[in-house]
Amino acid sequence: MAFTDVELLARLIQCEAGGEGTLGMEAVASVIMNRVNATEGEYARISNGGSLYNIVFQPDQFACAETISDGLYNSQNIYNMEPEPIHYQIAEWAIAGNRVTDLGEALWFYAPYDNPCQEFFPNENGQLVVRINGHCFYNPTEAYKYT
Repeated sequence: MAFTDVELLARLIQCEAGGEGTLGMEAVASVIMNRVNATEGEYARISNGGSLYNIVFQPDQFACAETISDGLYNSQNIYNMEPEPIHYQIAEWAIAGNRVTDLGEALWFYAPYDNPCQEFFPNENGQLVVRINGHCFYNPTEAYKYT
């Protein structure tokens, strides 16, 4: 099944942050598009000049892009999502170059099972910049350039 960039991003936003409110969904969309537009490090190579598809389907990045997780069917995946108008609006907003300003150039997010956010994530390539609802967001450190 082939999706347009807007459809793909809308599905990923709904799956990864559908319960996080508008700001939370915009923040996740910002991270994804920051990866697409990265000019150095791992994501610059993966996006290969701006491919949203390459970023979304990079192995082990987004649980929602995988249909199998730990050997079991993952029913919460982008193929099972039915995006609503808000998800498309946020996808179009992010693709147009808009970002949540508090995030800076954040390239990572995660939802911690314990309440506090880690100061660094992953492998000290990213440093905590802000927590928005249930997700912690991380800007790249100098070490990220060499990934």
